[in-house]
Amino acid sequence: GEVVTWGDPGYGGDCSGVADRLAAGVTAIYSTDEAFAAVKEGGEVVTWGKHFYGGNSSGVADRLAAGVTAIYSTASAFAAVKEGGEVVTWGEPDHGGDCSGVA
Repeated sequence: GEVVTWGDPGYGGDCSGVADRLAAGVTAIYSTDEAFAAVKEGGEVVTWGKHFYGGNSSGVADRLAAGVTAIYSTASAFAAVKEGGEVVTWGEPDHGGDCSGVA
């Protein structure tokens, strides 16, 4: 499906920066307090919203390009589970966005 957003741009109400990637193929959407993550067919993840709340996944984008099967979130971080069980996190480091201490 296609994603249509509205509301306060600071809280994810504006996806214009990634709208071309959300025009088709979206199967699920997840959120933190101020960001969204969409999973597309094939397991690609597209994010938008407040950067520190998970709206910016550029640091792990290569690992979110395919194969994501589930996403979980806190108020300000996301955790994606990939085929094979790998977990990828991003967002506020103190709220779960950095799993390097247990990876």
